[in-house]
Amino acid sequence: MDEVERLLRHLALNDEESIGQVLMIGAIREPPSALDQKVDVLVRLGALLALGAATASLRAAVERALQAGASESEIVDVLVSVGPAVGLARLVAAAPRLATALGYEMDADD
Repeated sequence: MDEVERLLRHLALNDEESIGQVLMIGAIREPPSALDQKVDVLVRLGALLALGAATASLRAAVERALQAGASESEIVDVLVSVGPAVGLARLVAAAPRLATALGYEMDADD
């Protein structure tokens, strides 16, 4: 059994040690070995958008993405990419929060 299969099996079995290691990755901000830092933070941003995270959480993720070398266009592309998966309502709700996190002023009339 290779390392990937082992990890998936342990996570599926709710193995506390494996889950702890995965959650610790987020705390220390070390990306999995197959992902570079920029991809890792963009994936995390996508997860936050899909979950309907607050603007403050999005702002922190945007800052990490920019520091990792992501462009504003790439950051917005993450929203576009998760849009079909999360649906219209979540996409529309997330867009102004992401815009605010990027530092754009959003008017109600726009």
